[in-house]
Amino acid sequence: MFVKLKQTTCALLLLLGMLSAGSAAAQSSVVYHIDNAAMQGLKGLRNIRNHLDVAPTTKIVVVTHAEGVDLLMEGAKDEKNTVEYAPLIAALKSRGVRFEVCEITLRNRKLNKDQFILDAEFTPSGVVRIADLQFQEKYAYIKP
Repeated sequence: MFVKLKQTTCALLLLLGMLSAGSAAAQSSVVYHIDNAAMQGLKGLRNIRNHLDVAPTTKIVVVTHAEGVDLLMEGAKDEKNTVEYAPLIAALKSRGVRFEVCEITLRNRKLNKDQFILDAEFTPSGVVRIADLQFQEKYAYIKP
């Protein structure tokens, strides 16, 4: 009797574990960290597009600071000045990706919020936001 109860309990725990793992796999959460638009911009946007093509339910937040905020500025283009970022960002935004700009960087670089594309959101501190997403909300971290 005790052996059957133990086997049943183990089977239930295994089933619950599988269900839990299945739901976690269904939607993961990832923070992409961009601190240099020239080096990471186009590569990062392509990584995110590919990420969503394979795992479309992934919740993605892109946090920019330092020179990374240039990615979200009006008229910003890639390093070769051939690809404009805004249409790529808009396409990713329509797929649920959030793009955030560090307000400390704005102050340090004397930038204004109106210099950024409409798809940009703002966060008080980029590095604090990344840390909070990782620690409190269990986001995976990717730096392209």
